[in-house]
Amino acid sequence: MVKRGSVAVVAAGLVLAVGGCGGGTDEETGASGKASAKPTPTRPPSKELVKWVGEMCVQTSALKDLRAESAADLKQIRNPDEAGSDAQFFAVSYLSRTPLAVDDVESALTDLDPSGVPAADRLRNALLKKVKGVADHLDEVSPIDAVDDAEGIVADVDKRVQSLTPPQPDLLALTQKDPQLAAAYKRAEQCAPGWNPDEEAASPSPDPTGPLPKAADGKNIDACSDGACEVLVTSPVWITANGVDVHVTPGDDSVTFETPSSVMRLGGQGGVAKWGDDLKATVVAQNKDGAVLKFTIP
Repeated sequence: MVKRGSVAVVAAGLVLAVGGCGGGTDEETGASGKASAKPTPTRPPSKELVKWVGEMCVQTSALKDLRAESAADLKQIRNPDEAGSDAQFFAVSYLSRTPLAVDDVESALTDLDPSGVPAADRLRNALLKKVKGVADHLDEVSPIDAVDDAEGIVADVDKRVQSLTPPQPDLLALTQKDPQLAAAYKRAEQCAPGWNPDEEAASPSPDPTGPLPKAADGKNIDACSDGACEVLVTSPVWITANGVDVHVTPGDDSVTFETPSSVMRLGGQGGVAKWGDDLKATVVAQNKDGAVLKFTIP
């Protein structure tokens, strides 16, 4: 026989147990609600950030191309079968072009304003420091140095050029940690695989056997005195443009530019020679009959 008091205790125990189960159900419902919440969408990146990321991609690509070209030039100079008696000429040309290419990247990175993303700005600063260090060293190198030791001086410069790799973590790695940076990277066309800055602007090269296009100033090289002209050159000639004296020699498949301190050989349409901030020469068109050259002030 069960006493009433005992029944009351058992009943109370059942109530507590049921109440406990009810409380657990409420907690599980709340947890389920949190798990099903949608993540906050990433805000679209600003135009400034997209532009910043695009410029970083441009300069990173420029350094990659420069490293490849430098290695190829050194290989050519080291191979007597390819360079032959022109080894010194190639070395002088290399020592004239390479510092300008490094200076261009340094200038572009210097002009790049802060992105507003601390990690990205640290990357830019670290890359600029590397580029500036190489640029400062190349300022002490003269193309004339190639006369005494063409291979040695080019090998030393190439070693420094090969050091111009992106600091780690690089831009792509940083996009994995910053949604805004990732969105900007995706929108910047310069960061797309295979992007070529000259694709849209480039026009088909003229037929090597056909006539050259008409030059705006014809053969009047005096029109270049102010640093702005477009002339036809069919034989070796001295051209003075914006105070820079340049000896131009058109060949069957190249154009050679010589100054007292530099030699540059460009092949075909689109080639560019640059003398600091004083003068820039672009090969508009070139074939066996000569070349149409455009001189401008950078």
